[in-house]
Amino acid sequence: MSAALAVERRGAGTATAPPLVVLHGGGPGCHAAADFRALLPGLADRELYLVDLPGYGGSPLPTTRGPRMTGCADALAALLDEHGLTRCDVLTTSLGGIVAMVLSARHRDLVGRLVACGSQPLPAPPGIAADLGLGPRARAAYYDSAEPTPERLRETVLALEWRDPSRIPGELLALRHAASLTPASRAVAADPGLLGDPEDLTGLLGEVRAETLVVWGEHDPFGEPAYGAWLADGLPRGSAAVVPGAAHHPQAEFPESTAALVRAHLSQSARGDRR
Repeated sequence: MSAALAVERRGAGTATAPPLVVLHGGGPGCHAAADFRALLPGLADRELYLVDLPGYGGSPLPTTRGPRMTGCADALAALLDEHGLTRCDVLTTSLGGIVAMVLSARHRDLVGRLVACGSQPLPAPPGIAADLGLGPRARAAYYDSAEPTPERLRETVLALEWRDPSRIPGELLALRHAASLTPASRAVAADPGLLGDPEDLTGLLGEVRAETLVVWGEHDPFGEPAYGAWLADGLPRGSAAVVPGAAHHPQAEFPESTAALVRAHLSQSARGDRR
């Protein structure tokens, strides 16, 4: 996979805190600036790199076909190398968390601390409820309509990300809707394989070296909070936290409480924590 990823830099940061890379989810119209729009003001003291993964936001589709998550992670590593970053923290949601875990596994010294909201890199074990097919079904329901309108996006996709869809800000809805109608987004709607091939990530968790906080919404329809706890337990340096009242995008629906969790986790690296 070779794609020049779109990136927006914000803030100057401090001498003690590494840059913070922000990655988005995988739903229609997702991109870093939209998915973390409400939370980013709470991280104004950090140097931020808002990155759009291949086929999302301002980034083009992959130019070659291969394993999707590995391709995204390697494209991200190449971008960070271009910017001279040898160490960073990563803040993500959903799809972005999977990519960040693969990045940490493949480039072990690159990621110091990672926050992953609602990410599901592996199927749930027996006894834990999770629905990995929910995202593809919601995407199909949105794009299969006669015209993918903002209200249709709210009903089929954002209603999974927010426990209370009536609270979705109009500006966020507009941003996501516009991004869902780009040529790349429409092409992926017709052929999801354009983003890359599925890959078996069995064994991934044990290879992730980043200090990882798994954040889970109490009412995430993609999986119960027990999945987040199980995921954290499988990571060498994992911990878990639940955001009460939230669905799949706690960073958007409850930005203040989620930001507090993020800041607490990242503060270790801001104090110079290095392995």
